[in-house]
Amino acid sequence: MLFMVIERYRNGDPKPVGERFKTKGRMLPDGLSYVASWLEPSGARCFQLMEAERRELFDAWISHWDDLADFEVIPVLTSAEFWAKRE
Repeated sequence: MLFMVIERYRNGDPKPVGERFKTKGRMLPDGLSYVASWLEPSGARCFQLMEAERRELFDAWISHWDDLADFEVIPVLTSAEFWAKRE
C-alpha cells in the first residue's frame, strides 16, 4: 500500500533533518520502502511517497525523526486504483 507522508520541520528548518540524514541515512525498518520525495520551495515541508503493508511500520521510523519534525501519514491510491474500485 502507498502512503503520502507530510513532514513539517520544526521552526520550518530542514537543516537538522538533512544533517541527520547525511550521517545516519533514512533509518527505515524492514518492510517500509521509500519511493520518492519533494520539498516545497521554502523547505518547511517535505512530501514523501512510501510503501508498506501496514501503517504500524511507520512508528519505528518516525521515532528516529520526531524530535525534528511532525509527521502526517496518509494512505493513498493511484488514480487507476481508485477508479478501478469504483467500477
